[in-house]
Amino acid sequence: MLKLAKLLHSKGFHITFVNTEFNHKRLLKSRGAHALDGLPSFRFEAIPDGLPPTDADATQSIPAICESTPKHSLAPFRDLLLKLNSSPEVPPVSCVVSDGAMSFTLDAAEELGIPEVLFWTTSACGFLGYLHYRALVEKGYTPLKDESYLTNEYLNTVIDWIPGMKDIRLKDIPTFIRTTDPNDIMVNFVITEAERAQKASAIILNTFYDLERDAVNAMSSISKPPVYTLGSLQLLLNQFPITEHLKSLESNLWKEDHKCLEWLDSKEPNSVVYVNFGSITVMTSEQLVEFAWGLANSKKEFLWVLRPDLVAGESAVLPPEFSEETSERGFLTSWCPQEKVLGHPAVGGFLTHCGWNSTIESICSGVPMLCWPFFAEQQTNCWYSCGEWGIGMEIDGDAKREEIERIVRELMDGEKGREMKRRVEKWKRLAEEAASSSSGGSGAGGAVGGSSFSNFGKLVEGHLMLSSSPA
Repeated sequence: MLKLAKLLHSKGFHITFVNTEFNHKRLLKSRGAHALDGLPSFRFEAIPDGLPPTDADATQSIPAICESTPKHSLAPFRDLLLKLNSSPEVPPVSCVVSDGAMSFTLDAAEELGIPEVLFWTTSACGFLGYLHYRALVEKGYTPLKDESYLTNEYLNTVIDWIPGMKDIRLKDIPTFIRTTDPNDIMVNFVITEAERAQKASAIILNTFYDLERDAVNAMSSISKPPVYTLGSLQLLLNQFPITEHLKSLESNLWKEDHKCLEWLDSKEPNSVVYVNFGSITVMTSEQLVEFAWGLANSKKEFLWVLRPDLVAGESAVLPPEFSEETSERGFLTSWCPQEKVLGHPAVGGFLTHCGWNSTIESICSGVPMLCWPFFAEQQTNCWYSCGEWGIGMEIDGDAKREEIERIVRELMDGEKGREMKRRVEKWKRLAEEAASSSSGGSGAGGAVGGSSFSNFGKLVEGHLMLSSSPA
C-alpha cells in the first residue's frame, strides 16, 4: 500500500496515508519517533480499529480485526475525510484507494461523492478463490460436516467449475472454508468483502498479467469494476522519480536487522537458504525444532528470520545443540529487509509461507521457493507456484526434519532445484518487462510500456484524476 502511495505521489497526487492506530504505533516503535513525519504532500493519519488497546509487538487476531473494523472504523474514517476536506493545509479529497479487505471505506466515499479504488493485496488466483466463496457455500462444500473432513481426503476433492482455476483441489482454495461453523466469521467476512468490491470504481492487484493471465481474465469476466494488474509494485516504483525522503519511508512493523546483509556479503553466490514465515504464521514448538534440525542436517548455509511471536503462545526458542551445530553457517535474526535479502546474489532459495508479498518478491528476485503455506490464500499461491509456474516445492504440513533436509538439498543442489531456478529467472524477466516504461510487454491496444506500466497510466487517468488538480 505504501509503494502504491509513493507511485501516486510521483504522479502529482497529495497523499494522506491512513493506518489503524495500532499499526501506526508499531511503525513508530520499529522505525523511530519521526518515521512518519512525511512531507507536506505526503502525510500520515490513524483511525481506531475498535479492538482493545495493546502494546503487544505482535500481529493482531485476523478474525477479531475483520469482525471489528466494519463495525467501528467507518465513522472515524468518515470524520477524517470531512476533516481533510475542511483543512486549509491540504487539498480536498478527490479519491480513496483502500485495502480491499477494508471495504467499509466505500460507504464514506459514496456519501461524499468521490470515487474509490480497492487494492486487494492478494494474488489474482487468491482473490479469484475468494470470489467463489458464496458458490462453495451454496454448493455445499462448506461448512464441513465435522472435523473428520479435515483428514479424510475430503480436501483433495477437485473443483472443476471455477474458470481460471483448472482442476484446483478444495485444499488449494483459501483456507477459511475449512470450518464446521455455518456462522464462521472469516467465511462471512470474505463473502461480504468480495461482493462489496463490485461497488468500487476499479480493483488493483499487485501481480503482472503474464503470470496470472487465466485468473485475471476469469476475474475480469465476472467483475463489474475493471481489474488492473500493477505488479510488481517494487519494479514499477523503479520507473518513476521518487524523492529521497519518500524512499526512506518504509512500513515494517518490526525493527529490521541490517547486519544480515553484511553476513550475506561474505557468502558465495546461490549458497544460502533464506527462511522467513512472514508476519502472521505461527507454529508449534515441535514444528520449530523440526525445521531447525532439517536445516542443520542439510549442511547448507541459512539466514533464518525468527519473529518473537512465531511460536503460538510462547517464545521461539531453539535447542542449544542446534546453535552449536550451525554457528558457522547460520544467521538468526528477528526481522530483516526482505527485498534486499532476496535480491542478494548469495541467496539461492527461499523457504516461505507463500504470502503474496513474499511470493512476488521472490519471483522478481529470481529465487525459487520451498513452500509451507499457513492459512488464507497462501495455499492457493503454493499450488500455483509448485504447479502452474514451476518455481516451488511444497513441504508437507507436518514438517518433519528428514523431509526438510531432503527438500533443502534438492532445492540447492538437485536437478529439480536447477529447473526451478531456470523457470523463476524466466518469470523474473517477464515481471521486469511488465513494469518497464519501454517494454512491449502485454499492454493492451498497443499501449506504450509493459502491461503493469500501461495499467497504472489507465488507472490514474481513468479513475483517479477526475479533477484538473488531483488531490
